[in-house]
Amino acid sequence: MHGFASKMRLNTLQLSLQFGDLADAALHRIALPRHKVARWIRHALAADAEITVRIVGLEEGRALNRDYRQKDYATNVLTFDYTREPLVTADLVLCAPVVEQEAREQGKTLQAHYAHLLVHGTLHAQGWDHETSRADAEEMEAYEIQILARLNLPNPYS
Repeated sequence: MHGFASKMRLNTLQLSLQFGDLADAALHRIALPRHKVARWIRHALAADAEITVRIVGLEEGRALNRDYRQKDYATNVLTFDYTREPLVTADLVLCAPVVEQEAREQGKTLQAHYAHLLVHGTLHAQGWDHETSRADAEEMEAYEIQILARLNLPNPYS
């Protein structure tokens, strides 16, 4: 389905980074400097892209998950992919309180967890899907680990 071919050049990215109504906005802004967000996403891209990353609170995260996935709870990352070729266009919505709680529970830094979820969401925007089969899930996880290793970030699954 997907290959593990490494690229010699990183693809171009037009990035919009937005912060919604957050209780601890400063904490999340510190964990998400624009240059790092762009770097994490670019390492997961197989094509040029226009991506909006929006960091939201519980209420907005829950409403989006309910309205678009019929799941009435806030989740860590939602990917809205619009086009894949020749240009990836997508919105990645991350729910700050969920990401923060997961990072704490998993013993990870907030920044490392955001990096993983942005790589994960970027792969979804390009057609990767871990819910179709165990083999697809294993392939996606292996690729995420490889991308994060190139970014000098730890394996998020260990």
